[in-house]
Amino acid sequence: MKLKEFRDWLTARNLTPNSIQSCVNAVQRIEKFMKKMGNNYDNLDDAFAKDGLKQLSNDLFRLRENARNGGQDYTVLISTSKDPAKRLGDFQNWLKKYQIFLREKADNNQEKEGPVLLFDKAGTPYVPVLVENRQTGIKAYRIKSQGGSNSAADSIEEEDILAVARALLVDGRPVRIQPLSGGQTNYLTYGNKLISYQLQKDLAGDLGLPTAGKVEATEIKTNLEEMTMRSTNLILYGPPGTGKTYATAAEAVRLCDGHVPAGRTEVMKRYQELVKSGQVRFITFHQSFSYEDFVEGLRPVQGNDEDETGFSLEPRHGVFRDIATVAELASKSGNRNTERLDLSGRDFYKMSLGRAKYDEHVYQGAIEEEYIVLGWGGEEDWSDARFDDSNEIRKRWKELGDEIDGGNNPISQLDRFRNQMQIGDIIVVSKGNHYFRAIGEITGPYYFEMAEDGIYNHRRSVRWLSVLDTELPVEAILEVKFSQQSCYSLNQKKLKLEALSRLIPGEDTGESGSAPDQFVLIIDEINRANISKVFGELITLLEPDKRLGEDGEIKLTLPYSGTSFGVPSNLHIIGTMNTADRSIALLDTALRRRFIFRELMPDPALLKEASVASKVDLVNFLMRINDRIEYLFDREHQIGHAYFMKCTSRVALDEVMRDKIIPLLAEYFYEDWGKLALVLGDTGKGDKFLQRTELKSPFPDTDDFSEPRFRWQVLEQFGPNAYKVV
Repeated sequence: MKLKEFRDWLTARNLTPNSIQSCVNAVQRIEKFMKKMGNNYDNLDDAFAKDGLKQLSNDLFRLRENARNGGQDYTVLISTSKDPAKRLGDFQNWLKKYQIFLREKADNNQEKEGPVLLFDKAGTPYVPVLVENRQTGIKAYRIKSQGGSNSAADSIEEEDILAVARALLVDGRPVRIQPLSGGQTNYLTYGNKLISYQLQKDLAGDLGLPTAGKVEATEIKTNLEEMTMRSTNLILYGPPGTGKTYATAAEAVRLCDGHVPAGRTEVMKRYQELVKSGQVRFITFHQSFSYEDFVEGLRPVQGNDEDETGFSLEPRHGVFRDIATVAELASKSGNRNTERLDLSGRDFYKMSLGRAKYDEHVYQGAIEEEYIVLGWGGEEDWSDARFDDSNEIRKRWKELGDEIDGGNNPISQLDRFRNQMQIGDIIVVSKGNHYFRAIGEITGPYYFEMAEDGIYNHRRSVRWLSVLDTELPVEAILEVKFSQQSCYSLNQKKLKLEALSRLIPGEDTGESGSAPDQFVLIIDEINRANISKVFGELITLLEPDKRLGEDGEIKLTLPYSGTSFGVPSNLHIIGTMNTADRSIALLDTALRRRFIFRELMPDPALLKEASVASKVDLVNFLMRINDRIEYLFDREHQIGHAYFMKCTSRVALDEVMRDKIIPLLAEYFYEDWGKLALVLGDTGKGDKFLQRTELKSPFPDTDDFSEPRFRWQVLEQFGPNAYKVV
C-alpha cells in the first residue's frame, strides 16, 4: 500500500485530518484481512493491478448484504459493531477512494476517468456524464439552459467536452454530473457542492486554466444567498408610450431568471417562454373586473358528466388564486437545483377516477391504495393474454352482449387502459373537464379486482407523483380543455411539459439551497378597476412579511369555497398604470402602501436611431412638444418615446403623427385645436401639420358672432419643415 502518497492525495482533496486518518486506517485493515475475505492477492496494489480491486469490492458488498440479513460474516473484517452494514458501507467508500488514487497513478488515468474530474468537500470525485437522448439515441453531455428547468427538453446537448468544461469552470453553468463510482446524476454547479477540479493538460491550455484548482472558502456562496429575493409588489406608471409594456416583460424575466438578456428581441423571446411555461401570467383590469374574476367566485356549471341538463353554482378559481396555487406547489416541490423527474420519452394520459360530483369514494380509494381504475369493461376479467389483441377484446365484448354497457368508444378506452398504457407513462387525473387534481406514474400492468359497486373493477398500479390539495385549471398544463372520455392520450404538442414537471416534487441534488421557481402576475391598467373590490381581503396578504413561510405569515378563509389561502413568497406582482387615463393620486391608499411605485417618463434620447432613419430630429421634437404639454396641461399627459421608436422613414413617422399623436393631443385638450397647434408649433397656414380656415358667419344680419371662428384640418401631406419646432 502506498501509504504516504495516499495521505498526500487525501490532503489535497481538502479532507479533514480525522477523515484522512479514518480512511487510511480502514484501507490498511482491508489490506490486512483481505485474504480472510477470500481474496488471494498479497496486497491492495497487486489486487488493483490484476482486476482493479473488483473482487475485493465484491467481497465487501457480499459481507454488507450478509450483515443486512443478520449474518455474522462481517467479523472477518470488523469484530463488533452496532450497525455492521453501515460500517461496511463506509469501508466500501474508503476502498473506492484508494482505487481512485491508484487510477490516477496509472498511465491511462485520463482515459479511464475522463478529461474533467471534480471533487466535493469530502473529496468524492465526480465527472460530467454522457446521457442518451431517448428520442434520437445520441449520447451527449447536458448543460442546463439559462432560466430553464431540469427537464431534458430544456437542456443543451453538447458532445464536445471542451464546451462542457467551459460551461462548468468559466461560465458557472450547471452541468449534469455523476459520482465517478456511479449513481444518480444531477445538475451541479462548480463553486457550490463541487469545490475543486483536475483537467487534462491540453484541455486546461485551451481554457486558459491551471490543470488543478479549487474554490477558496471566502469565494463559496450559496445559491440561496445569491438568488433569494423578497416578494416584489411593483407598479410602473407614466404617460402613454413610455415603454411600460416592455419594462414589465424585462422585469418579469429578471424576477424569474435573476438576470435580463441583452437586447429587446432576446428579452421578449424569453418572456414568451415564461408565459408559455406558466411562470408569468398577464391580465388587464377594467371597470367590470371583480373579486370573482381575480380570486374566486360562484359560476354556473352545466349538469353532470352523464346528464347535461340543468346547472349548479360551484366555486371557480380566479386568475390570482390559480397562479398563487401553482407558485406554492413549486415552492414545495423544491428549489432550482432540485432534480426533477425526466418526462422525456413518455406518453401522457388523462384519467377520470369516477364522476367528479358523485364518485368521490372512487377517487379517494385510488389515491390511498395507489391505483387507477376504469369503469368500462363490466365484470369481465380481461387479464388473459389473448386480450393483448384489441380484436379479441372487441370479439369478447360482443359475445357478452347485454351484460356489458357501451359501444366502440368504451372498447377503445379499455384497450388503451389495458394495452396501450406502458409502465412509466404519466397519468393526469381530471376533476370534471376544467380541472385536474393528481399526477401519477404507471408502475404495473392491468389487473382485475371486483369493486363493491361492481363497476370500477379494472385497475393498474401507479405511483402518485403529486396529489393536489387544491385542484388546478387544466390550462395550467394543457392548451385545451379535457374531453369527457374516461381515458385517452393527451396531445404532447398541447402539453406544457415544464409546467407539469414543476408540479412534481423532485429529489434534492445536494447543492446549496436556492430560491424556488419564481412567478409573476402582470396586471395591465391596474388603476382602471375598483382595487378595493377586486383584491378584497387579499390586500393584507400581499405584504412581503405576510407571505407564506415568512415570520408574519397570514392565511385567510376564502368566502365562496371556505378554503384557507395565503400568498406564497415566490409570487411577484407587477402593475402598470397610464397616468393620462387616471391620476396616481386617486389610487386606493391601501394599495399605495403595499406597492413600490416606479415612474417611467418619456426619454427622447432613445430616439437617436429613429432620428437617423427618418431624417428628422425626433429627440428635439419630442422634447419641445412635451415641454409645451406640461406647461399647457400637466406632466402626466406627455407623449412617450415608444410611439416613435419604430419610425424607420419619414412616411412611417407621418403615419404615427396623423393616426396616433394628433388624435391623442385632440383628446387631451378636449378638441381645443388652438392649444393643439401651440403644442405642435403650427400656425395653421398649411405648411406643417394643420390647415386653419376662417369660417364665414351664416348669420350676417347679427353681431352676436362677431369673433372669428376657424375650421382645423389635418393635412394629407405634411410640410417638409413640419417637425422643426421653434
